[in-house]
Amino acid sequence: MHRIIVYSLLVFCVSLCTHTLNAQTTKKQTPKLEVNPDAVNFIVMGDWGRNGEDHQKPVAAQMGKVAAAASVDFIISTGDNFYPLGVISEFDPSWKYSFEDIYTAFSLQWDWYPVLGNHDYGSNPDAQVAYSKISRRWRMPSRYYSKKFVLNGDTTQQLLIAFIDTNPFLKDFYTNSNYGPNVKSQDSTAQKVWLKAVLGDPSPNIKWKLVVGHHPMFTGSDKRREGYDTRNIRSSLKKLLEEYQVDAYLAGHDHSLQHIVVDGLNHFVSGAASEATQVGRLPQSKFAVSRYGFMLFSATAHGILIQAIDEHGVVLYRTELKK
Repeated sequence: MHRIIVYSLLVFCVSLCTHTLNAQTTKKQTPKLEVNPDAVNFIVMGDWGRNGEDHQKPVAAQMGKVAAAASVDFIISTGDNFYPLGVISEFDPSWKYSFEDIYTAFSLQWDWYPVLGNHDYGSNPDAQVAYSKISRRWRMPSRYYSKKFVLNGDTTQQLLIAFIDTNPFLKDFYTNSNYGPNVKSQDSTAQKVWLKAVLGDPSPNIKWKLVVGHHPMFTGSDKRREGYDTRNIRSSLKKLLEEYQVDAYLAGHDHSLQHIVVDGLNHFVSGAASEATQVGRLPQSKFAVSRYGFMLFSATAHGILIQAIDEHGVVLYRTELKK
């Protein structure tokens, strides 16, 4: 009888300790979202327009919750806004079924700053520019553009973001039956001249420089690690961004969440707002995960906090860029 009691107590203690350790481990793996209402807060997401399918809706719902908690100022889309082949006009039904009816939270009704992905080139890329004229929140004045954001309400502290169109930098696209007709009308040299002028802005008020494009320069996925698209973007833009001391390059295309640092330049891949696919790690990888989700950036004059968040609200990764 005594042995049974002792044995039962031992089982209870082991169970209690295991539960405690599991709780501690879970708590360690799921840190609480860190918010700073004084920062310029913005969500970075990409590769999403699927009429609500393939986790687009739960990711959108979680974006709404995070945007409300962090008092998000705007949203950035890293491209592939409409699958499978973009939109044909500013009145295309996909605007309703893939955008307006999905991102319905009040906290997501602020400005959206998108770039064009390869799938957006399948129909009429300029239709997404045209939608800016009839939408309160869709802000794409041209295929590439830039904007300055004031930090902490101080006009002498600014965040500069250049939103670029990476599609014309891909040589194979010029002979592609889907993308070719819309790429041929673009002048990649003119865009690089424009980008140099934007990033070369001599204003002492600019504290941070970010560039947003669809195609990454570096990625850990087997499919695109040394793919033609990744290599083309790297050869076209890497030296330019390093020359103008860009702090981070934000991309999508790979349906994953990643942070890679190469030669002092931070690369963030956020292309998992609907589909999540295989991803590996490079020697320079700080973080890489195949999970549905997005990233939250919180910028002040002295630092940018980046948090990767999945569809359940779990903070998967946190890092900070500092001046």
